[in-house]
Amino acid sequence: MNHLSLIIGYVGFNSAWLLMIGVALVSFIVQWRFKSKFKHYAEIPLLSGLSGQEVAVKMLRAHGIFDVQVMCVDGQLTDHYNPENKTVNLSQDVFYSRSIAAAAVAAHECGHAVQHAQAYGWLSFRSSMVPVINVASTLTQWTLFIGVMLLFFTNSPYVLAIGVAALALVTFFSFITLPVEFDASRRALAWLNNNYSIVQTKEEHEQAKDALWWAAMTYVVAALSALATLVYYASFLFNRRS
Repeated sequence: MNHLSLIIGYVGFNSAWLLMIGVALVSFIVQWRFKSKFKHYAEIPLLSGLSGQEVAVKMLRAHGIFDVQVMCVDGQLTDHYNPENKTVNLSQDVFYSRSIAAAAVAAHECGHAVQHAQAYGWLSFRSSMVPVINVASTLTQWTLFIGVMLLFFTNSPYVLAIGVAALALVTFFSFITLPVEFDASRRALAWLNNNYSIVQTKEEHEQAKDALWWAAMTYVVAALSALATLVYYASFLFNRRS
C-alpha cells in the first residue's frame, strides 16, 4: 500500500510538471497571438473615425450611465474598469486611437460598467472576493516557498498546506473571472453590432469580434496556468508526504 502511494505520488508529481510546461507553452502562443492581433487591428482605422474614448462615452450614454468617467491611463494593455470609483480606464493606445482594436477594447471595458450598473451577479460575486484574494495572493508568495523548504528539511506539511489552500482560492478567482470577461465582450459586440454609426460594416464587426476573442483567451490561459500551478504544489505536497 505504501509502495502504491509512492508510485501514485511520483506519477502525479511528474504529470503536474508536464501540465505546467504544456500550459506555459499554450500561454506563450496565446499571448503572442493576442499581441499580434491587437497590433494588426490597431493599424486598421475605424470607418466612423471615432476614438476609443468617444466609443466608450457613446456606449455608456446609450445604456443610461452618466456617473462613470472615461479616463486615460499610462501603459500598454492597462485598460480596465474600476467599480470603486466608477471609471473606465483606457490606455493611451486605446483612448486616442481611432482603430478597430480601440473600439473593441473601449466597448469591452464599458461592458463591465454596464454589468456594474445592472448588478450582474458574477461581477458582484467577483468584487466581493477581492479583499480575500488580496490576502490569499500575499500568502502564496511566502507560504509556498517556505512551505516547500520546511517540507523538504523537516517533513512538516502545514505551511505548504496553507499555501496550497490560498492558491486554491486564487485559482478559483481566476475561473470566476472568465464569465465576467466573456459577458463583457458579449455586451460590447451586441452594442457595436446594433450601432452602425460606429461599426459600419460586417467586416469591422468580425474584426472587433476576433480581437475580443483573443483577448478573452488570455484570461482562459491565465486560469489554466493558475490551475496547473495548484496541481503542481498539491502533487508535490502529496508526493513528499507519501
